[in-house]
Amino acid sequence: MSNVFFSRKIYGQIKEHVLAKQITVLTGMRRVGKTTMVKQLLSEIVSKNKIYLDLQQINNRELFSEKNFDNIITRLSQLGLSLDEKMFIAIDEIQLFPEISGVLKYLYDSYDIKFIVTGSSSYYLKDLFSESLAGRKRVFELFPLDFGEYLTFKNIVWANADFLGKQFDVYEFERLRIFYEDYVEYGGFPEVVLATKSEDKKSILNDIISSYVNIDIKTLSDFRESSNVYNLIKMLAARVGTRLDYAKLSRHSGIARTTVSNYVSLFEKTYLISLVPVHTNDTDREIVKAKKVYFADNGLVNILADVDSGSKFENAVYNQLRHKGEVRYFALKNGREIDFIFDEKIAMEAKETPTESDAIALEGLTQLTKVKKCRLIGRHHSPRYSDYIWAGDIK
Repeated sequence: MSNVFFSRKIYGQIKEHVLAKQITVLTGMRRVGKTTMVKQLLSEIVSKNKIYLDLQQINNRELFSEKNFDNIITRLSQLGLSLDEKMFIAIDEIQLFPEISGVLKYLYDSYDIKFIVTGSSSYYLKDLFSESLAGRKRVFELFPLDFGEYLTFKNIVWANADFLGKQFDVYEFERLRIFYEDYVEYGGFPEVVLATKSEDKKSILNDIISSYVNIDIKTLSDFRESSNVYNLIKMLAARVGTRLDYAKLSRHSGIARTTVSNYVSLFEKTYLISLVPVHTNDTDREIVKAKKVYFADNGLVNILADVDSGSKFENAVYNQLRHKGEVRYFALKNGREIDFIFDEKIAMEAKETPTESDAIALEGLTQLTKVKKCRLIGRHHSPRYSDYIWAGDIK
């Protein structure tokens, strides 16, 4: 694995916020690159009065367990920090010490300290962490790499152009298609992207999902059976791009419907999945209509379930679009659907090999949505049709 730092699109915003008084919080699934980013941020701070503390180490958790918070400052000075100038303190894995929010609040209010912290759970950081640190923090969410970032990690030159108006470009397709196919198959976790062998990629992905179930979920919940959690995650992976049916999931898993709902809610809050609402002008209908489920990363889908090629592609496209704007879907009672309504202004359908008949069908269905534009998104080179967006252009 390379020690080179590859910049993420969000890095500039985070780096700018390091200059602010507020606590800088990085959150997201484990292994999306939070630790790498916080270490890079710390290395670029022009000051020697800085320190990195990993709460996976017991002695660091004990440091923040002091009942008298002023004693923590004494301990920090013993580690080399000076009280005579601004201190920069990076704390990794704060979810491992839930009581730390009170400590940070006191130190933030009492001393000249800039905190940069990471945690692998939005559930904890948003719901619990938020109350005690209201107004004192800004949360930045980190996701697996989008396709543009994937190319950056591969040292491939690419241009960040407006994809909405693009036509299929054979040259660009041939230049990048091998990389896009790898992205659809193995996703965007940085370690996975940098691994060169497929068996290594799969091993890393299995380790990520195992850690998620056995560490993150157990830490955040009182769910007794990790096997139930894992089986439900596999069921959801097999259903990417489909509407959630809690009753069916309950029957097939043997888990009570209410518990299934609680599981799914936790999976969403901890970044594993996204639930996409329906596009409608009727608020009541939006509440009643089931949401569609997508996974945060295609690599995880591929190791969890035997998913057909079209569903994999649709899941990848969703994750590409979600970084660009709001995503919803459209459905009629007869079952006809449009995969994505993007930013409430353009209807999009993911087709592996788009055809003119696909375009005609999409145009007809789009007329029922009150959305004026529509585009097909394709994966492969369509020999007789070119009026579509190649998915690899969504960077």
